[in-house]
Amino acid sequence: MIKHSLQKTAKASLFTALIISGSSLKANPIKGFLTNDPIIKVGGLKFSDLNRNGKLDKFEDYRLPIEDRIKDILSKMTDDEKASLLIGSGIPGFSTGATAFDPSQDKSKVPGAAGGTNPIKRLGIPAVIVSDGPAGVRINPTRPDDKNTYYTTAFPVGTCLASTWNENLIKNVGKAMGNEVKEYGIDVLLSPAMNIHRNPLCGRNFEYYSEDPLLSGKIAAAMVNGVQSNGVGTSIKHFVANNQERNRMDVNEHISERALREIYLKSFEIAVKESQPWTVMSSYNLVNGTYTSARKDLLTTILRNEWGFKGLVMSDWFGGYSDFSGENSAFKKDATSDVTKQLVAGNDLLMPGMPNQKAAILENMKNGKLSKEIVDLDVSRILALILKSPVMNKYKYSNKPDLKENAKITREAAAEGTILLKNDKNTLPYNSKKNPLAVFGITSYNFISGGSGSGKVNQAYTVSLIDGLTNSGFSIDKNLESLYKPYVDEQGAIEAARMKKDGILAIPKRIPELEVSKAVISSQANVAEMAMITIGRNAGENADRSVDDDFNLAPDEVNLINNVSEAFHAKGKKVVVILNIGGVIETASWRDKVDAIILPWQGGQEGGNSVADIFTGKVNPSGRLTMTFPVKYEDTPSAKNWLGTPPGNKPKDVNYEEGIYVGYRYFNTFKVKPAYEFGYGLSYTNFEYSDLKLSSTKFSGKMEVKVTVKNTGKTAGKEVVQLYLSAPDKSTDKPSEELKAFGKTKLLQPGESETLTLTLNSDQLASFISKRNSWIADAGNYKISVGSSSTNIKKTANFYVGKEIIVQKTNPAFAEDVAFTDLKSK
Repeated sequence: MIKHSLQKTAKASLFTALIISGSSLKANPIKGFLTNDPIIKVGGLKFSDLNRNGKLDKFEDYRLPIEDRIKDILSKMTDDEKASLLIGSGIPGFSTGATAFDPSQDKSKVPGAAGGTNPIKRLGIPAVIVSDGPAGVRINPTRPDDKNTYYTTAFPVGTCLASTWNENLIKNVGKAMGNEVKEYGIDVLLSPAMNIHRNPLCGRNFEYYSEDPLLSGKIAAAMVNGVQSNGVGTSIKHFVANNQERNRMDVNEHISERALREIYLKSFEIAVKESQPWTVMSSYNLVNGTYTSARKDLLTTILRNEWGFKGLVMSDWFGGYSDFSGENSAFKKDATSDVTKQLVAGNDLLMPGMPNQKAAILENMKNGKLSKEIVDLDVSRILALILKSPVMNKYKYSNKPDLKENAKITREAAAEGTILLKNDKNTLPYNSKKNPLAVFGITSYNFISGGSGSGKVNQAYTVSLIDGLTNSGFSIDKNLESLYKPYVDEQGAIEAARMKKDGILAIPKRIPELEVSKAVISSQANVAEMAMITIGRNAGENADRSVDDDFNLAPDEVNLINNVSEAFHAKGKKVVVILNIGGVIETASWRDKVDAIILPWQGGQEGGNSVADIFTGKVNPSGRLTMTFPVKYEDTPSAKNWLGTPPGNKPKDVNYEEGIYVGYRYFNTFKVKPAYEFGYGLSYTNFEYSDLKLSSTKFSGKMEVKVTVKNTGKTAGKEVVQLYLSAPDKSTDKPSEELKAFGKTKLLQPGESETLTLTLNSDQLASFISKRNSWIADAGNYKISVGSSSTNIKKTANFYVGKEIIVQKTNPAFAEDVAFTDLKSK
């Protein structure tokens, strides 16, 4: 999202527009939190006299149904008040004439929050506050003239959380995150982000969960349920197909209805049905010629009518402004998004809210282009959220969440999301402390806790790898440390200063590796017990990654791995690589040169401790990949049409020609061998699968699948059980297999077994048949494959569907604006 992040740089299109237009933003602090309301006593109960008229109005009576209270408020509101509620309260932190965000000018209730709604002061309706973000609450950690601190917990990034495959754990993370939301006076957390990993180069993949919609939806639902258990809201985003950052506000994505419904919408459908988030955030991009924030088929027909969504839809910040950095910039004198189309479509709240939008709403209400019915419907959804918010219910937030307890949860989640990619000859776990460890790689000394942009968190500390190892009792070679530390401190400070200057949308740059001579490496091989090399990557909002020096290792990184491996192997010593990354990188060209590879992702503020827990075996790795690692980038199905045309920084059109064949659906179906397949991950123990049983071999609407998993090794551990389904392809072509259910065992002791029960329903058997506007499960034979990854199948079974099942009829949607052909498997 673009929030208080607009910077005075050549690349900052928002400020370019601001300067050209000669306009400026005025400070717009969020107000409306009334703490001294008069009290009305009725029947022995106390009520706040919000509008101070000396009587109990219906909307003030919390005993009444929320629908009755909303109707009463609507009857009392003026058109101007309704228009004010339909737009956000602006961007906190901007002052008159400002050309860059200045935190000292943020006088809002929660400095650093992303914005909120406008209060209706006459009626005593308070403003609600919304805040980023996906890896934890993002607010200013310090405030002017205030000695207190307001740090929040940096939780693991989305890729790491999803890699746990553990819905209960994610719900606990959500509970901890929601506690911080509530105790810092925030009403809605703008999270989780849950777009599909269409391509490994997307700059925000670290925020997103997976290439698979089932896994993405289940993890998102668990997160939403956890956060909202605190009585605060969430916003699942970005709805839909925000799969690239380049020209994200104006790119037109051409996607077939089948690909949209089966891949890009399905995860949101699962999250909506299983968690009912308070809000959904529409994305920036266009789909088939229309902005998502103005698509009624998306925001009303599908989201509300087909899925039963009950909350409100908000736009992303400045969403729907065509040619945002040019003639229609939000900062142009007369510019506005097409507010009528957005509000009619069901995009209730326009964020962050601009004066021209309010003026357009009032004008269109006056001239009849925007009906009272539409306005009242959109306003009523906003009021429904306000009425159940902490601020409306006078919650006395403490500004003191339990950060110590939340750090423990972070460490646990980061360790469980860590994936062991390689472990030759039981290199790990490792506990010898006879001699120091030789720790190479600048990121070892400056661990990356998370990505940049709106997903960044202002935490109090980050545990580096060397800190985590030291905390676990290892000694780090001081000679090597003395080489790295000054370089890391100097280069890190330069990069931090640049990022601060460029603002929250600053694009992270890789700091080149320190050149360590072969002589120094050789001397380390003589004295150290083992070598560790950390490869770091950072990414974020507003830019996508590159193939060279990002997806592929840079030459300085390749040289480091080659030189260290050669020297240490010559001495019979092991080399372990740590991948402190947010998304996929190439591994096939160098993985055979090292003995073990640990993938901890970006594990939040406790990242170094979590890696040490895995390294020592305190925690047995049970993370599994939620995306495919290709051998080379060109193997990715979307590589041919990634970012779109014309080439350059302003692509206008992207054809999703791969259709439904995203990730493993492509690799498995078209038999393209990956470096590491979807669902892959090693353990320090072994598991045996047995007794695969179906409740019936003839499907009749629902089926239970039972499988027993036994720990046959010598170490306690958890196993992720994955169920894939191969369906008959009578009505349309289909992937060779698709993930349809999964479960995770408890911590199994050596010799211990557990039987897991997985469930299949009719909708999990169905494919979307566009020409019939229906989800249909074909008649015929179905194959169930149960295993530890998408290719490591342990047990199989078959069942039969006797007659075609029409699971759901849908309304036509997403008419294609250009002709293109989806990839087919036959």
